[in-house]
Amino acid sequence: MPRPATLPLIDWKDVFDSGLTYDAWLAAAESAEQRGKIEVQRAALALDPQAAGFMAALPRPVHVVAIAEDWCGDVVRHAPVLQRLAEAGSNLKVRYLSREQHPDVFVRFLTNGGEAIPKFIFLSDRFVECGNWGPMPNSCKELIARGKACGDVAAARKKVAARYQQDPVCREVVAELLQLVDIAVSREP
Repeated sequence: MPRPATLPLIDWKDVFDSGLTYDAWLAAAESAEQRGKIEVQRAALALDPQAAGFMAALPRPVHVVAIAEDWCGDVVRHAPVLQRLAEAGSNLKVRYLSREQHPDVFVRFLTNGGEAIPKFIFLSDRFVECGNWGPMPNSCKELIARGKACGDVAAARKKVAARYQQDPVCREVVAELLQLVDIAVSREP
């Protein structure tokens, strides 16, 4: 039996270094209206003390490559959550890039075969890939997948919107992102 193709290695440090900081990414936003929405969302978010304490106590850096573009509603909702986590501890380093900057990277993180953003790729302090998140919380991804399966994505999107309204402080997203940060700082299995 033939061996499956091996994907080329990614130099994650180079990819990370090619990205923008949050402030530079926001300044380069295509839409002033979307930029404003992102900032309103970030200002409205506050981490609970346990999450903030966890981030403040990170023992070593975690790098995150965030594939995000300001036109996307899920980016408007979730990029500020990642930023709040980064603000809570100096060891979460995030760089933003567009899908077009590294198409060879983005194609590895499609959602059910589709181009969905944001995608947050978590890397250890040695730039080893440890996991990824996006474009929405797992429960919402499941709803969209079920909507696709039964041919009613519109109904699934309505359910996702309702979930978002029920969780204005993004608790589910924070929990999922913290789990990936925890994996990235692991020193043992």
